Amino acid sequence: MDRDTDRYRLLTRRAAVLGGLKLAGLSALVGRLYYLQVVESARFTMLAEENRISLRLVAPSRGTIVDRFGAPLAVNQQNYRVVVVSERTRNIQDTLDKISKIVPLTDGDRRRVMRELHRKRRFVPVTVRENLTWEQVATIEMNTPDLPGVAIEVGEIRHYPEAEATAHILGYVGAVSEAELNGDPVLSLPGFRIGKAGMEKYHEKALRGTAGTSQLEVNAVGRVIRELSRDEGQPGREVQLTIDIGLQKFVQQRLAQEVSASCVVMDVHTGGIYALCSHPSYDPNQFTMGISAELWEELLSNQATPLNNKAVAGQYPPGSTFKPVVALAALESGLISRNHSVFCPGHMDLGDHRFHCWKKGGHGTVDVVGALRHSCDVWFYDVSRRIGIDRIAEMANRFDMGQLTGLDLPHERPGLIPSIDWKKGALGKPWAQGETLIAAIGQGYVLSTPMQLVAMTARLANGGFAVKPHLTKQIKALSGEQTSWPPIGVKKENLDLVLRGLYEVTNAPNGTAYKSRITEPGYEMAGKTGSAQVRRITMAERSTGVKKNEDLPWRERDHALFISYAPVSSPRYACAVFVEHGGGGSTAAAPIARDILLECQKRDPGRAAVAESAPPPPPPGGTRG
Repeated sequence: MDRDTDRYRLLTRRAAVLGGLKLAGLSALVGRLYYLQVVESARFTMLAEENRISLRLVAPSRGTIVDRFGAPLAVNQQNYRVVVVSERTRNIQDTLDKISKIVPLTDGDRRRVMRELHRKRRFVPVTVRENLTWEQVATIEMNTPDLPGVAIEVGEIRHYPEAEATAHILGYVGAVSEAELNGDPVLSLPGFRIGKAGMEKYHEKALRGTAGTSQLEVNAVGRVIRELSRDEGQPGREVQLTIDIGLQKFVQQRLAQEVSASCVVMDVHTGGIYALCSHPSYDPNQFTMGISAELWEELLSNQATPLNNKAVAGQYPPGSTFKPVVALAALESGLISRNHSVFCPGHMDLGDHRFHCWKKGGHGTVDVVGALRHSCDVWFYDVSRRIGIDRIAEMANRFDMGQLTGLDLPHERPGLIPSIDWKKGALGKPWAQGETLIAAIGQGYVLSTPMQLVAMTARLANGGFAVKPHLTKQIKALSGEQTSWPPIGVKKENLDLVLRGLYEVTNAPNGTAYKSRITEPGYEMAGKTGSAQVRRITMAERSTGVKKNEDLPWRERDHALFISYAPVSSPRYACAVFVEHGGGGSTAAAPIARDILLECQKRDPGRAAVAESAPPPPPPGGTRG
């Protein structure tokens, strides 16, 4: 009996201990459940939602670029691409072989596809080829039963309707490089492209827009089940340029007759650029779709440098087109009178060095108007020696020469206007007086771009106002272009005297560009010829006769330049033409400018109506004194 009692007590104690342990474990489990379901409820609800819903960015539609009349210059087109999903095809190599019979695939395409397939999950589509034609899309769709895992997707790609005519203005878009990642998550989207050059780059923020979002329901491994909601975001803004695409194409075609040339046409009052051309050009659509290595090498090796925008980045000696600035500097200095005359025997001696005029026999006695009309080098040698290089540099700076014009286009270059301090700082040498004479005719250290030359011409033609060149007319929902400008600070009588010389260059029978004048009444132009040497002419060659440009290799011929404005009676259009190694400005560049300025005026119906009834204009500044 005692034995049974002891056994009962033992069992009871053990049951109590076991029950206590069970109760403690149950209490702990209940407490943990309470903690998870009540205390941590909000956190786990959020985690569950994030597991179920994936928020992804949607690339915004890029803003369009149009000309001053609304004609499209850069637009978005549908981009058809073929993709493959690894888990839906038995043999990816066989699938790629079948695709290649419809869409050509390079070895590089195959390697890229295989590389991406190994990096991504099997259910994620990988792009095989983009930019498919409609025929290729239709053929793939018809053969989908034999192409398991293959599908067609539709996106957007940048397209430039006028291609080569606008390449140097618009630039192009390309894939985002690592250096361009700035924290904006949209830049990390696969296939996203940004502006790499031209207006595409300058207005990148306005054109890019704001990314949208897509809420997707996904399973535990990230497979998309369905799209729950979608916000397309804010598309990029439309950018309207000052360019007249009709005139732009005309200018580009006119320059195509040369090996290498550039031209800028500008409104002398607003600064709006009507045409900006650099020849030869390239097709920016090839960059958008992925340029081949062969074509890239071909563009780089071309001696005419089609990738270089010569209109804003080409720095060349301006030659005699610089003389109007020197004439104004001399007149404004007060060191010469308005009637200052110089006898030109064909040269000027300074020390033991002889500086030649372009005309071997000389021009005889010429004043400021005659010096511009004949482009007499000796007159400019004389006045530059009197006023010095620093006064010339100061006047050139008023015309934005030797510095950036502020043009709204990347990669503009400043040119160079030398001075005494510049040479000492840059070269560590003192200035020589002979260098002043060379600078006075736009040679030596002097460098300018066609954009600077057209801005200089506009400031001469508009009465001396500091108009700034620009390409952007307006961005949608933002302000338009500036129309009022401060004066550059030159006396009207001095400016009129220089303009009279430019008028006689093209309209006086003995002017250097008389053969290229505009003969239609009411459309007359004024201008200045220029030729810039690119080789040294030795004394031995001068004694036996200087070789003609046409007898020299192309790279040794003079550059040809011409600046002009029209109509003379009421200036509106300024034009600068540069023909690389073109020979003489009067023979190569002036005829191009004449055709372009005539086209500018005839494209303006209001101007054409006025011109038909207008009498021949008098020379600027009245009659010669």
